[in-house]
Parts: sequence; C-alpha cells; structure tokens
Amino acid sequence: MATLKRPQPRFDVLKIPVIGPLLRWRWGRLVFQTILLLIAVLLLYDGFTGPQFAPENLSTVVTWIHYRGIIVFGFLLLGNIFCMGCPFTIPRTLAKRLAINGGRWPAFLRNKWLAIGLLFGFFWAYEYFDLFASPLLTVWIIAGYFVASFFLEAIFSESVFCKYVCPLGTFNFVSSTVSPVQISVESRDVCSTCPGKECINGTTQMGTVDRPVKQGQGTISLDSIQVLGCGTELFAPQIESNLDCTMCLDCVRACPHENVILSVRNPLKETSEGAWPQRWDISILVLVFAFSALGNAFGMVGPVFELEAALANGLNVQDEALPLLIIFGVTNLILPIGLGLLAAWLSRAIANRTESLRITLARFVPSLAPLAFSIWLAHYGGFHFLGSAATVFPVFRNFMWDHNWFFLGPPDWTRAAVLPINWLDPLEMVTILIGLLASLYVLNERGKRAPNKRDGMLVQLPWMLILVGLTLASFWIFYLPMEMRGVAFTG
Repeated sequence: MATLKRPQPRFDVLKIPVIGPLLRWRWGRLVFQTILLLIAVLLLYDGFTGPQFAPENLSTVVTWIHYRGIIVFGFLLLGNIFCMGCPFTIPRTLAKRLAINGGRWPAFLRNKWLAIGLLFGFFWAYEYFDLFASPLLTVWIIAGYFVASFFLEAIFSESVFCKYVCPLGTFNFVSSTVSPVQISVESRDVCSTCPGKECINGTTQMGTVDRPVKQGQGTISLDSIQVLGCGTELFAPQIESNLDCTMCLDCVRACPHENVILSVRNPLKETSEGAWPQRWDISILVLVFAFSALGNAFGMVGPVFELEAALANGLNVQDEALPLLIIFGVTNLILPIGLGLLAAWLSRAIANRTESLRITLARFVPSLAPLAFSIWLAHYGGFHFLGSAATVFPVFRNFMWDHNWFFLGPPDWTRAAVLPINWLDPLEMVTILIGLLASLYVLNERGKRAPNKRDGMLVQLPWMLILVGLTLASFWIFYLPMEMRGVAFTG
C-alpha cells in the first residue's frame, strides 16, 4: 500500500539565491543578531548618557516607535523575524556551555500562564511608569532582558526564557500564527529514519558524553555541540504551528540531510485548521492578546484619563497604580476571559454537546487571532510607525551633533510621518476590516470542523458578536484623538 505523504510546500524560502545560503550558514543567525546587538548597544549608550527627553533620545524613539512597527510588518512578510535576530539570545551558546548539568524547567511552569501574567504586567507597567517617556527606564528594561536571558539559558537545559518567560516573545508567538512562513520538512520519511534527530538534538563533534539528549538518542556533552538544536524543543516534522517557534533556524543548520525547510503557506492555514493544543493556557493567551490590542490603545485616548481620575476619586487614592490596574484588569483579563467562556458555553449549549468547555473554547478561539493582529498592526504599524517613523532621522542627527562625531548640521525636528497624517485613519480602518473578514473566514472553517455540522451559523453567533464588538470598539478608539508618544513635533 502506498504511503500517504503530506503535500509538498509551494515554496521554500531557503532556496532563494544568496538569502537561502546565508540563512543556512552556521553563523547566519549571528549576522542578524550582531546587527541588532549593535543597535541595542547604541540605545543603551544614548539612554544612559543622552538627553532624558524621550522624543530626542534614540532609546525611546527606536524602541517604542520603530521596533514595534517593524516587527508587526515583519509578521506579514517574513514571520517572526525579531526572535530570529533577537540580540538577547546571543549569549545562548556560552550559557549552554556553562549549563553542562542544566536542569529542566519546573513541570508546573511548562505552560503559558507565567507568560500571560508577564505580558499583562508589561502592558500595565508601560502605562504606569510611562516607559515611552523615559529613556532611562527603557534601557534598564533592555539591560534586564540581556541578564534574564543569559541566566535562564545557563541554569536550564532548554530556552525557557524564549518559550515561557519573555513577554515580547509571547506577543511574537501569537502574532506569527498569521504569518506566511513556517518551518516544515521536505520528506517526513527522511525524518522517520534519521538516527540522530539533529534538528532537535543538535550536531556534535567527537567529545565527552555525559547526559541524555532530548529524544533519547544516546548521550552527548554540551561541550561537543557544534550547532544547537531547537531551543524550544520542537521536532521539525511535527511542527504545525508557529507557537513557540523563534525561527532561529538552528533546526535547518543542524539537519544533516538538508530536509528542514522554511515553507511559504496560507497565512490563515494555521488558525483555520486547528493546529494549536487544546489547552486552557493557549486559549486564554489568545483571548488576552486580542483584548489587549484594544486595552493598549485605550490607554492613549481621553476617556481613559477621565475614567482613571474617577476611579482615583472614588478610591480616594493619589497614585494611579490601582486605577490603572483595575482598568487594565477589566479590559485585558476579566472581559476576554469572561466573554470567551460565555461564548464557548453558549456555543456548546446551542449545539447541545457534552464536550468540555475547554474543547469548545479551543475550537473557536483561533478565529480571534487575525482580527487581533490587524488591530495591533493598525496601532503599532499604522498609527505609531507610519505616523512617526521619520523621527529617527532628526534624533540620530541630534545624537551625532551632540557628540561631534561628524558634522551633519542641526536636526530638522519637523520630520515625523512617513505618510500624510490624514491617510492614517482610513488605512487603519481598512486594516481592521480585513482582519475582521479574515477572522470570520477562520470562524467558518473552525465551525466546519465541529462534530455536528448541522449546527451551522447559529453556533458561531457568540463568536461573531465578539468579533464585531472588537471591531466597533477599535473603530471608536482609533477615531478618538490619540497620544502620538515619543514625538516632539509632527510634520
């Protein structure tokens, strides 16, 4: 009987001349990491020594305008490119060599609950400490990332910082589920007969042996590793989702058969086909990701300041920590979890199913991902990046001018927007509408995979209401006057 094989990918990015060999090269990732490391060093230097007025400091302008804008556009084109070139993981190889007896991450933390909490805390801290307005706090966060990444990599045998801790990585993982590229393999048969499973175990030289490798294929010493295997312990032929994939391409470089590829796919394939584990933490993470897109934007418009003042008066407090915690707790935690569970309960009741609430929630929650990403894209990519990206030129020019490194003349502070400001609102609305249509398509596809096909659109109705509600709320927020943040002048 003929063996059924997965359809061949339409296109392998690694077969593109120049780009493919560079990405496959053993030191290919280090090239991208080094570039971002140099940028990080520049940000650290200016953040600690430069002007503490945010619109004139590279640390705040690049971090809160350019980084966020570039990564969301990157997801549309190339996938999780920031995690691929993340400078925080440069010490990984050194840390791994120090972690000869590295332990395992505690079993009760091998999920997304800690990441959800840290992501929520990050959004709250961004508003409470006005991180966008403080170069010094911004660079301390950057420095903290380097330290945390190094020590967690050194202490544990896998890349726990990337997989379970990093708030930026958590944001990137969910965003990359609607990206057009994904790690895959040319032939599953090659993987099934591969003795070393180097894509996950890494490649080795002859050297000392002292501990089991991940798939039970003998024992190796970390001192003998030439190319690290997958840091988040994903086995290439089993990858169906970009969740947990940092796109480091170590699996590509380690594979002795050149069987691992970076394939182009339908961006809605992952969410519509149900590639995610049916776990509470994954579903809640996506819900929080979706509603935080609104909560983060809501923190920049007039009504939130009025609400914050009313809460402060009602609670008789001067500090804004508790009012902000209440506002963010409702918008980013209580609403998404409450509405998500209610929608799942209604869908299950309408279908008269006996399956668990967890399964019903996991079936429909992927439909939120495209709309959620489109709101983040409209906010970070449209409003902030396209509305302020040109500010980097006067800021960099001012940096060079202050240090007399070479003469460029005084900066022109009127440069800010890449596109005319009056283009931004229509562009943002179109972006969100496209996300809504994509989410409705995914919702319909997920509905087709329900056990009882005759339930039809009625079962999907609670989720349609959530999608439409998120869309209308985003329209309302984006049409309100919003703080540009990090921009001295606009032109």
